[in-house]
Amino acid sequence: MDLTPIQNVKARAFRASQQVNQTIQKYWLRAALLGIALYMVHEKDLAIDLQLSNIPAAAIQLSDMIEPPITVEAQPASLRFPAPEARPASTGKHPPSRELPTGDESPKAVNVSNLANTYSNLSDSQKGVRSGEDEAIRAEKRRKQQQYVKRYAEVAQAEMEKYGIPASITLAQGLLESNVGESKLATHNKNHFGIKCFSRSCRKGHCSNFTDDSHKDFFRIYKSSWESYRAHSLLLKGSGRYQKLFQLGGRDYRGWANGLSRAGYATDKQYGQKLINLIEDLDLHQYDR
Repeated sequence: MDLTPIQNVKARAFRASQQVNQTIQKYWLRAALLGIALYMVHEKDLAIDLQLSNIPAAAIQLSDMIEPPITVEAQPASLRFPAPEARPASTGKHPPSRELPTGDESPKAVNVSNLANTYSNLSDSQKGVRSGEDEAIRAEKRRKQQQYVKRYAEVAQAEMEKYGIPASITLAQGLLESNVGESKLATHNKNHFGIKCFSRSCRKGHCSNFTDDSHKDFFRIYKSSWESYRAHSLLLKGSGRYQKLFQLGGRDYRGWANGLSRAGYATDKQYGQKLINLIEDLDLHQYDR
C-alpha cells in the first residue's frame, strides 16, 4: 500500500528514533564510564606548587620579581658558575609533603631508583654519630664538600647582602639538601634546597615527581642553580614562620640553625645540629663577614 507523503515522513521519523534508542542502549555504559573518567582527571591532583600562605604570590614567582632573574649567561663574572663537572647519579630521601625536606636518614620502603637525595656525602661526625668511616672515604667526602662551597660561596654571599640570610646557613643547607650537588633533585631539577610544589595544576616543566614518604611528591624545577638559591632566599624572607631569625643578625649561625629547626624547616630533630656541624667543620662562618 502506497503511503501518503505525511505518512512516509512519520515512518522515517519513527525508524530514526528507533535507531537512536538502539544506539543509546548499546553505548550508554561506555559514555557513562568516559564521563566518570573525565571527571576524575579534572579533579585529581596532578601536580603541586609552592604556595605559602604567608608569602605573596608575586614573591614566589621569580618571573614577576621587580629585579628580573639573572640567567647563567647574563650573570656578572663574580656570580657565574664554572662549567658543571660530570656527577654520578645519586639517590635521596625526603620527608612528607611540606615546604622543605628533612635531613632524616631513616628511609622507609620506597622506590630507591627515584629517591631525591641520600645524604651520602655527609660524614659520620657531621651527622652527629660515632665515626666508623675509613679515612680515605672521609677525605673524599670533605673534598666534595669543599668543591661545592668553592663553587657557590659567592652566590650565597650575594644572597646574604640582598636578603640578610647568613651565607654560612645557605651553604650548609645547600650542602645537606643537595648532597653536595649530587642528588637527583639537584642534577635533574637544579633544585638545591628540596623546595616542593603544592599546586593542583601548574604548567609543563614546572615540577617533577620524586619518591618521598608519600605516594606522590613533586619538586620544583629551576632553570639554573642560581634560581634555586634565589627561591630559597625568597622562601625564608617571605614566610612569617622565619621572620624572628632575621632579628638575630648575620653572624649568629647557631641561632639561625636552631631557629630553622624549631620553625619546622625539617622534621629531623638533629637538623639544626647538622647544619652547625657542617658550618664549623668547613669554616663556613668565614663567609658571613
